[in-house]
Amino acid sequence: MKSTRGNISPDGVMKDTMKRITVFTTVISLLFLVSSPIQAKRADFAGKWYSSSPDLLRNELRRYFNAAGDIKLTGKALGFIVPHAGVGASGSVAAYAYKAAASLRPRTVILIGFTHRKSFPGASVFVEDKFITPLGGISTDSEFTQKLMTHSDVFTDYPAAFDSENSIEMQIPFIQYSMPDARVVLIALGERTFENAKSVAEALYNELKGEDSYVILGSTDMSHYMSYNQANGIDAATINILEKFDPYFLYNQSQGKRHELLCGIGAITAAMITCEKMGANEVQILKYANSGDTTGTKDSVVGYLSAAFVKKEEKTMLLNSESRKTLLKIARDSINNYLETGTRMDVETTDEVLKSDMGAFVTLHEHGNLRGCIGHMAATGPLYLTVRDMAIAAAVEDHRFRPVTLREMDDIDIEISVLTPMEKISDYNIIEPGKHGVMVRRGMRSGVYLPQVATETGWDREEFMNSLCAQKAGIPVDAWKTGDCEIYIFTAEVFGEKDHE
Repeated sequence: MKSTRGNISPDGVMKDTMKRITVFTTVISLLFLVSSPIQAKRADFAGKWYSSSPDLLRNELRRYFNAAGDIKLTGKALGFIVPHAGVGASGSVAAYAYKAAASLRPRTVILIGFTHRKSFPGASVFVEDKFITPLGGISTDSEFTQKLMTHSDVFTDYPAAFDSENSIEMQIPFIQYSMPDARVVLIALGERTFENAKSVAEALYNELKGEDSYVILGSTDMSHYMSYNQANGIDAATINILEKFDPYFLYNQSQGKRHELLCGIGAITAAMITCEKMGANEVQILKYANSGDTTGTKDSVVGYLSAAFVKKEEKTMLLNSESRKTLLKIARDSINNYLETGTRMDVETTDEVLKSDMGAFVTLHEHGNLRGCIGHMAATGPLYLTVRDMAIAAAVEDHRFRPVTLREMDDIDIEISVLTPMEKISDYNIIEPGKHGVMVRRGMRSGVYLPQVATETGWDREEFMNSLCAQKAGIPVDAWKTGDCEIYIFTAEVFGEKDHE
């Protein structure tokens, strides 16, 4: 027989080689999949705390979601409080939070729970690929999970934390039903101390900065095993505490009475601090009920709550767009004129609002870095003249920086903060980071932070006030807590040249 090998073209040789490579690659890939199976956890409570039938479970959830109706939130929700009892007991309450969360269409759901039955240091992150319930498997956000695991002083891989843990598992079917395309990050707190909750929150904030396709859930039930009337009274008091939006105060109020307030106090504290750092400033109650309402048995009940951590924008709008543009032009022209001539330019305006007496600060940034900031807290004259004078002062009189030069002005961005009158307060719980500016005074020492300081740094109330006292005013770090200083709050309408480009 005559051989045909010598007649094979170079193209034929290449095709044959590529075919062999493709087959080899496919075999290797299959071997890899066999040796690296997907890691998954199966539900522990299916058939016990909720139906093991996909159809029955889905129909029950559908009834609860339909009954929840339209959820109205004033502001942007960043996180939610959700209950974790059996679906028949707390599902009708949980549906309110999940219906609101689903409207945000988050890519990732970050669930903060805790361990009822185990104890371990810090917190654990669920690192398996999927969590499987009767509704199927939900995938973890492995990329975000790995980012959290780099915070090894806070998070550990402790799989037992997720075994038979209702604070975690009871949320999974709700997430699957309401947000089927979302991935999850599951966190279980071992220690329920304030320090641990704060550490978890700081790690989350550091990884969430700049992200916007997420929602945070904090898992808890309320009062445990009270009479129906007792539970309603105690839970109403707890809701009042929650509405103060003060995680430190909330945590302290829970000490010694965790099962009277919130069994998941650590999880809720961590969720609240995280949301506060991301800009939330209000708790909005969506639904409260207890097991007496949902099951009919009222002699020994457990309380359930759905609530939202909301970033509520409050626009005072002291100034319209044209007034703002006028003030920004006055500020820039005044600095340029002073740097060129050494004199203050004459300014006139027909805008009656700008003629009003108001306090104001002028802040200069160069390539995003602070370059000067000076202002008057109280009104000392017409606003437009205050802005002229404070712009010049920020450029050449801020002792922290060398004077601005004319050559730098093209790289300078100007921001103006128009202040409301200061109000002396006796209850520091009133302070809302990101909304209120604060001045503290003790004897001859004083210090002030504008509202945007908390927003720019991500500080919560405690960090904001500690820094203000110790670093800015030079007084004891806890003077704001002990009553050893006077506290004044104000709000500011903040706008800059970047807003009007």
